[in-house]
Amino acid sequence: VYDKATATRLAAQRGWQIAPDGDKWRRVVPSPKPLEILEASVISFLVERGVIVICTGGGGVPVIARDDGSLCGVEAVIDKDLASSLLARQLKADMLLMLTDVDAVYVNYGTATARALRRVSPTEISGRDFPAGSMGPKVSAAIEFTEATGKPAAIGKLDDAVEIVRGERGTWFEGGASVPTVERLPASRHRPYKLI
Repeated sequence: VYDKATATRLAAQRGWQIAPDGDKWRRVVPSPKPLEILEASVISFLVERGVIVICTGGGGVPVIARDDGSLCGVEAVIDKDLASSLLARQLKADMLLMLTDVDAVYVNYGTATARALRRVSPTEISGRDFPAGSMGPKVSAAIEFTEATGKPAAIGKLDDAVEIVRGERGTWFEGGASVPTVERLPASRHRPYKLI
């Protein structure tokens, strides 16, 4: 982040787009919707062998294909929630689970009329407005996954992960598929389902 004078100078020198961020200014770049996770087959290979893969946390490195087929990096940011939804679809996951510091998706969050949503369909929640920098991308990712697969997605607090998967906590996006069975397994055994 920069003060306005520095941000304006850098924008002119480097061709940047800038925007206010509170009382400071920052560089902004496009945030295109991810179209493909290029490493999905490698990630699938590892998941099928019981490896816990940590990925899409920063959304990934955005690239475009050149005419000759080579890849070229582009100045952009990829939303981690939309990338997670895409990866879950590419891996044919049984469920998309997004864990955060809030126990559920709320309407009117932070107000006296705040209300947690527990079970919703993509149609019910699609018209609602959620903050772009926090819950909005998670809701969009859950809707995308559920509409594309018919399988459930859920959002909730990290500490409640098992209960969320069971459908007991968090916000559950229903897509027609039943709740996956959650059982306690020894660390050496594979999970009976894929969660992303």
